[in-house]
Amino acid sequence: MTDLTTPISKEQIKKLRVGDEITISGRILTARDMAHRYLVRQKPSELIPILKNGVIYHCGPIVRRGAAGFSFISAGPTTSIRQEPYQADLINRYHISAIIGKGGMGEKTRQACVKHGVVYLNTVGGAAACLAQTVRKVHDVFCLEEFGVPEAMWLIEVEFFPAIVTIDTTGADLHQQIQKESAEARNKLLR
Repeated sequence: MTDLTTPISKEQIKKLRVGDEITISGRILTARDMAHRYLVRQKPSELIPILKNGVIYHCGPIVRRGAAGFSFISAGPTTSIRQEPYQADLINRYHISAIIGKGGMGEKTRQACVKHGVVYLNTVGGAAACLAQTVRKVHDVFCLEEFGVPEAMWLIEVEFFPAIVTIDTTGADLHQQIQKESAEARNKLLR
């Protein structure tokens, strides 16, 4: 198990390989479909220092507002492939180190991971309440009024957030590997 703290250097990222189990502590930014489109089209410069060597989490949380501020009730991953049209451009502009989500990404993102030294991390779908327990603090929220709670960009502090590397900086892609092996096994059974 590798424990990483944000911001994560490119040297640390380049040591990771597909299948490595990691935890992340520090600040990460949630971003779903509307946020990705906004980040790529509007290019807000105030988020550059937040995202440099940082982590984007494909997550649509359930958030409670109390007297002490916001707290996360649910923090499960959303399906990452929906961000494919924007992810490579976002990687290039904001110099992130890692993406967290579920289900894998497409070829354009895989190539951007190689070119820019970024990893894609898969976390556990169906464990949203457990993942919310790793959220220690909500530091800020961007575009809440415009996008609503699940689509807003939440800057959160996490502690020992669990994930597994499924695309690494060499271009290895665990999702593609499993699809290939599954197809071979299926074809063998059907013969």
